[in-house]
Amino acid sequence: MPTIQWKTGTAFDFFVSLAVLHQPAIFGLRPSWAAGVRQRLSTPNREMLEKVQSFSSIPLLWLSGLAEPNDALTALKAISMMPEGERLNKLTLNAETKPDVSDCLQNIARRGSWKDADLNVLKENYRLRDATLNQESLTNMVTTWSDAERSGEQYLAALQEYYQVFFVEEETRIRPALLAGLERGKELASQMSLEALIEELSHGVRFSPLDNTLEYILAPSYWSSPLIFYARLRPEKMLLLFGARPEFESIVPGTAPPPQLVSSLKALADPTRLRILHFLAEQAISASELARLLRLRLPTVIHHLRLLRLAGLVQITVGETEKRYAARLEILDGIQSALANFIKSEE
Repeated sequence: MPTIQWKTGTAFDFFVSLAVLHQPAIFGLRPSWAAGVRQRLSTPNREMLEKVQSFSSIPLLWLSGLAEPNDALTALKAISMMPEGERLNKLTLNAETKPDVSDCLQNIARRGSWKDADLNVLKENYRLRDATLNQESLTNMVTTWSDAERSGEQYLAALQEYYQVFFVEEETRIRPALLAGLERGKELASQMSLEALIEELSHGVRFSPLDNTLEYILAPSYWSSPLIFYARLRPEKMLLLFGARPEFESIVPGTAPPPQLVSSLKALADPTRLRILHFLAEQAISASELARLLRLRLPTVIHHLRLLRLAGLVQITVGETEKRYAARLEILDGIQSALANFIKSEE
């Protein structure tokens, strides 16, 4: 039987927020606002974070082992106690990084230089959010690792400044939502199966088949909503960050329309995405099957599915060999209510 371990703390969102601020379009965040946050940092630290974020994964394995209270300061203290040369390994790779990638990067660090052959290995074997790295990101990766100790020192300085100029206040703002998300998750866990619980907390992600031998660590995240991050930490353990931001609440404080509401309306305004929802309302379909039905290129269909997922309009079943998508038409009522509430809200 699977078991559930609950974990909370702002350290997850400290790193997730960095990923979102450097790839705002993927998460439905206004790029100009994200750029404004990044501009608060000094130029060397801003450039360091931009460089690292171009190739960095969320360090879920490392974060899962942090001591309580598992907040941003706990994370920064733990990083400061690491040897400088180990920071890139702990903080930019993930539990599922291929041995070929790890070995290649360690060799670059030992040599203090990189070769074209290293680029080929990394391009072939390293994935970030299911995509290969472009040439600029690959170059950022190898140049950073070629001076791993100095890069580790600079990265800590950049993280410390990011905390001071932005996240220290953000941490206070999001903490109540994280605690509420944790309590909601525990309450739902007492009422439904693990499969249904994960689908509910993840806004439509279903694992099939679900491995009943695993221990699942579930942790709320404000900045990842409505998307999720998950990783197999060890053969017997999986971590899943689930969205704890209230539906249609904006990451950006103030009266601007919530990004998810804007994403939902944009998703519904496109004729191709409406056709996709039409097909998905009838049955669960893979991206390749959709491409054949629509007579579109597979990357085009995947792009549209990502936008529909960001809007919360599709359910994903993660199988052993492929993902299958189905419509979540019940979300349409929530979109209508959120639109009406925003329009009627007082400034």
